[in-house]
Amino acid sequence: MKVYTRTGDAGTTSLVGGTRVAKNDARLEAYGTADELNSWLGLLCASSAIPDAVRAPLHSAMNLLFDIGAALATEPDSRWQPAPFPVSAVESLESAIDTLEASLPRHNRFILPGGHPDAARANIARTVARRCERRVIDLQQTGVVVDPCILKYINRLSDFLFVLGRAINNFNGIEEIFWEKSC
Repeated sequence: MKVYTRTGDAGTTSLVGGTRVAKNDARLEAYGTADELNSWLGLLCASSAIPDAVRAPLHSAMNLLFDIGAALATEPDSRWQPAPFPVSAVESLESAIDTLEASLPRHNRFILPGGHPDAARANIARTVARRCERRVIDLQQTGVVVDPCILKYINRLSDFLFVLGRAINNFNGIEEIFWEKSC
């Protein structure tokens, strides 16, 4: 099977169900941003600077983001329908956040992205997760029904990525950078 089909050369693509839509359709913006986020997670997984304990949650998130993309790309009347998004995925991510946070120093200041390059990448992924969340909300506002667990998961994933950035700095002995109020 060839990678290219030429069916999208005019700026449209097919949803799961067969309807052709513009490549800037709200559905594509939502699942395309989930795909972009997945790529950032792949980059983080490729790093030797992240704690081994977070590799499993990152790999799980990558698989779940693929599931989210499939769900967002599927029309309600398609013969194939994705399985409901698992509530347990949100709970697992919360558990991973709690485990990471327990190993980190407490703080009461805003933390700037940076420190170790992979901590900065985790923060880029966090901002992409927040954008993905906004794109899913945009999609919902067009009338498309989205499993509420998907939105919860993406929200929690951004929290996980924030804590991961802190954990990467801590794991590598790099101090966090705190916001200094300038006004």
